[in-house]
Amino acid sequence: MTQEIHGTVADGFEPVREEFAAFVAGELPDYEGQVCAYVHGRKVVDLWAGDGADGASLYGVYSSTKGAAHLVTALLVQDGTLELERKVTYYWPEFAAEGKGALTLRDLLAHRAGVIGLDAGFSQQELADDRAMAERLADQRPFWRPGTAFGYHALVIGALTGEVVRRATGHTLQEVYEGRVRAPHGLDFFLGLPEALEPRYRSVQPMAPTAAQQVVLDAMPRGPHTLTSIAFNTHVAEPGSLEGYANSRAVRAKGPASAGGVAAARGLAGMYAAAISDVDGQGPLLKPDTIAEVGQIHSVGYDLVARAHKSYGLGFQATADTWYPFLGAGAFGHSGAGGSQAFADPRSGLAYGYTRRRMAFPGGAAPENERLVKAVHSAALASG
Repeated sequence: MTQEIHGTVADGFEPVREEFAAFVAGELPDYEGQVCAYVHGRKVVDLWAGDGADGASLYGVYSSTKGAAHLVTALLVQDGTLELERKVTYYWPEFAAEGKGALTLRDLLAHRAGVIGLDAGFSQQELADDRAMAERLADQRPFWRPGTAFGYHALVIGALTGEVVRRATGHTLQEVYEGRVRAPHGLDFFLGLPEALEPRYRSVQPMAPTAAQQVVLDAMPRGPHTLTSIAFNTHVAEPGSLEGYANSRAVRAKGPASAGGVAAARGLAGMYAAAISDVDGQGPLLKPDTIAEVGQIHSVGYDLVARAHKSYGLGFQATADTWYPFLGAGAFGHSGAGGSQAFADPRSGLAYGYTRRRMAFPGGAAPENERLVKAVHSAALASG
């Protein structure tokens, strides 16, 4: 039975609905997800599918959370509250332990710190608490000489940059995000989900790989003390599951800034639209120079954690190089382990968000984003 596609598209964006419908028709029978896009601050796509879901349903978006975290740091750099060339220790003196004292904020944001996790690992309670993680990371010896290489700080980058934000402003990163970004724009993208909104949360469902996909998963290296296992905290006795992380009320309540965000596709796309465009009479959050700087590639090449080619701007993924080469230079955003994707392409004025309930194979941005992003980008260019 074909699932019904709900929502609207603007004139000229009908191909996005067609791509979404074609994908949903061929997916698992229990598919549930959303796609939303803005062009120059105007919502042009707002679609969803799934039994019991609607456009306001909320999902765990994992590392797409990093986009919200680093929009906060971009705003504070723009204000002059933070300075990219300052050493992290200017704000956070304790971070100097074990040879980390020379690291700049710029290098921290570009995943060059080398503090990807702890030798002993984190407890599940600590993973929900940025302050607790930051306190322990301050004493951790880096896993490579800071600034000389880069690797994905998957579960800790939000705690590290969040501690800098807290030291510089007296407020947590989550508080700054709520006051300066989420609340003023009414975004369904939360770093700390109020209990009253819990009924809108749709629990993450585990991946259901095909037999061929399971062979690929089984062949992936899982050494107990690799950089990858340390970065993803899978080297501990009880690592927990990815779906269990997002489905934890403690994680949703505290909103750890690396991966604990909860959002609808409307919230993801709306945040990036607010970052680069006039939206509903409010001017863009970021100035052109700031947009250019956060989207400029700072780390590119072999990622020591991901063991693959990756590229990062200032806390954001360089979306055109990492995911979609047809996007404009300087596109910036972040994907999430469950399949979510969100970004801004300043050259076309496109802001995009995607969520899904069941975790996608093989992890990171779900493969269907390729066809959806291509369709919406082509329509955006055609719309002028």
